[in-house]
Amino acid sequence: MRGNVAVVTLGCEKNSVDSEVMLGLAAKHGYALVDEPGQADVIIVNTCAFIDTAKEESVDMIISMAEHKLKGRCKALLVAGCLAQRYHDELLQEIPEIDGLVGTGEFNRIGEVMEAALKGDRPTFVGNPVYIYDEFTPRHGVGSGPSAYVKIAEGCDHACTFCIIPALRGKFRSRTIESITAEAHSLVACGVKEINLIAQDSTQYGLDVYGRRSVPELLMALNNVEGLEWIRLHYAYPGFFTNDVIDAFSRLSKVCKYIDMPLQHSEDHILRSMQRPGRQKHIRSLLARMRERIADVSIRTSFIVGFPGETDEDFDNLVSFVREMEFDHVGVFTYSQEEGTASAEFAEQVADDVKQRRANILMEAAREIAALRNGRFVGRTVPVLLEGRDETDQSVYVGRTPYDAKEIDGVVYVTGKELSIGEVVDVRITHSFEFDLAGEVF
Repeated sequence: MRGNVAVVTLGCEKNSVDSEVMLGLAAKHGYALVDEPGQADVIIVNTCAFIDTAKEESVDMIISMAEHKLKGRCKALLVAGCLAQRYHDELLQEIPEIDGLVGTGEFNRIGEVMEAALKGDRPTFVGNPVYIYDEFTPRHGVGSGPSAYVKIAEGCDHACTFCIIPALRGKFRSRTIESITAEAHSLVACGVKEINLIAQDSTQYGLDVYGRRSVPELLMALNNVEGLEWIRLHYAYPGFFTNDVIDAFSRLSKVCKYIDMPLQHSEDHILRSMQRPGRQKHIRSLLARMRERIADVSIRTSFIVGFPGETDEDFDNLVSFVREMEFDHVGVFTYSQEEGTASAEFAEQVADDVKQRRANILMEAAREIAALRNGRFVGRTVPVLLEGRDETDQSVYVGRTPYDAKEIDGVVYVTGKELSIGEVVDVRITHSFEFDLAGEVF
């Protein structure tokens, strides 16, 4: 073995997939994989740079890991991901402990980076992001649980004025249906029962490869994968969620009736300023069609409060919209004035204390609605994917319904007969809480 390697992952699920790929490639190059950075000869910090707090967390983690070079066995500290892509020169200048950088589009070269860093070089690979992994790329860690993330595309072609992602991850590029389906078969062979499809905008999938948006065709192909139980689609834009996509959700048995659609705001002038597709009239019509045609659909969304130009009236209207639409799950984010984005230069920036106050108000409204929506399951029998046992009571299992996403939404506490982790079981729901449920298997 060439040495031990550990990866510390920050940020989104896309970064988690990238870390699994880097670990898989490290193992292919002869390195041993360890969970604890203190046991590693090479530490890779896979960073996020989406908003200020994420950047601060990433820098803090790099500095923390640098301690292992001073006091531990670490011989090479590498920085990967979005922060490396965006601030490579500044990182090398300000943090001399860093021994190498690899950006979002060249982490497939991690073996080369590690070898050069261990020889005393300071390799930097942060070229134009064009890489996306495929079904032949080794991934470490998938199959350790019954649920896995699968990237169906990378990058983004949209020009949302608050977002830096296109600059960090490059142009939108899809994998083929055959590649994604082949990976699904491999994951099922490793014990995976649920795949979570991710992209910056999943509804754009296939446009670059097939000349048309192809989510329905992808879902249909995956629905035929034997042994796969659930298919979950994340990050669908409202502007491109067509009737064909709604029909696929409605008729395909393995597709979770769960729609993850970041709306970002309700008011038309804010949406226009954000350069988001769709306006409130369209969004209302779309939500009505989804609820009419997809039985018992669960809808997750997210909103940004405090965007430049958002007035008290705009915010009050947003709260009213959220209450009226009764979303099952809502994420609330305060606007972050990111350098390099168009909205950073907008007039009428909102004060930080106002943004935080608005976020608290909207989150409280969303919590109240979530608790009411969760209550509809009491007395019903629903399928639950078992993912582990409760830490405080090993006789209680912990799982999720098809209406809750991995590591994002609520869980179900399950009691009853002896069960198997990774199994999908029918659970009679007896109690509902703010976000979670409890039930029994008879």
